[in-house]
Amino acid sequence: MSAQALALVLLAGLVHAGWNVVAKQSGGDARFAFFTSVLMALAWAPLGLWLGWRALPQWGAAAWACVAASGVLHVLYYVTLLRGYRVAELTVVYPLARGSGPLLSSLVAVTLLGERLSALAVAGIGAVVLGVFLIAGGPRLLRRRDSPAARQRVRQGLRYGLLTGAWIASYTMVDGYAVRWLALSPILVDYMGNWVRIALLLPVALRDRAATARLWRGQWRAALVVALCSPVAYVLVLYAMQQAPLSLVAPAREVSMLFAALIGGHLLGEGDRLVRIGGALCIAAGVMALGLG
Repeated sequence: MSAQALALVLLAGLVHAGWNVVAKQSGGDARFAFFTSVLMALAWAPLGLWLGWRALPQWGAAAWACVAASGVLHVLYYVTLLRGYRVAELTVVYPLARGSGPLLSSLVAVTLLGERLSALAVAGIGAVVLGVFLIAGGPRLLRRRDSPAARQRVRQGLRYGLLTGAWIASYTMVDGYAVRWLALSPILVDYMGNWVRIALLLPVALRDRAATARLWRGQWRAALVVALCSPVAYVLVLYAMQQAPLSLVAPAREVSMLFAALIGGHLLGEGDRLVRIGGALCIAAGVMALGLG
């Protein structure tokens, strides 16, 4: 991977971790995802129109199919992530979500496609499993001194983190194909997919308009931060995918887990900070080993 591609990925990881902390603090649900999508469409409209004026008429069926699939997968990802943040700690959900995608991809390749793993890849899987154990509580899990409510929050964090990781793996493959093999603009892939997200989330927002208006008054600032930062983080990654293989870019993104563990643990005051930072490092190292192996 070139130095430029690596710099793009590292910057994207920092921005990505930052907006996830804001999303966690908002306590939002699918309506927060709708607010974010609408603000994103408005804030980035000039750039989207400028780039799309000539490019969009040249898109074929494959390009539009990728954008539609990307929009659906991003909605599933974001709604699942927000649900996980409401019921569990960021330092549990975020590292699992970011780290489980490459792990799930490797397991599918082995079990369904008959691929074989190198020793480095096997070590990477072991590091991910160790990281999950540490994030979930580490040795404390064996003592079982936590309250039932605390254990339930950890279990929910594990569940939603892994499910979010499955959606991340899915949309990464779709978007990577769009920008690398179809040569679509990374900005347009993300911006046009956002209109799909708005269409899917609009019925949720209209179901109870009074509640939606009340939530808007309390959450619009956080939604604006996410709307401005989220596309920047992801477009940086898409540009990196154009300059380096997807198999290297995807694992390198996992440095964002360390940023999230540090920022989230400090700002949100979540417990077991050092243990969970160690778990995030294990997952990041394991994912990188999977990418190299």
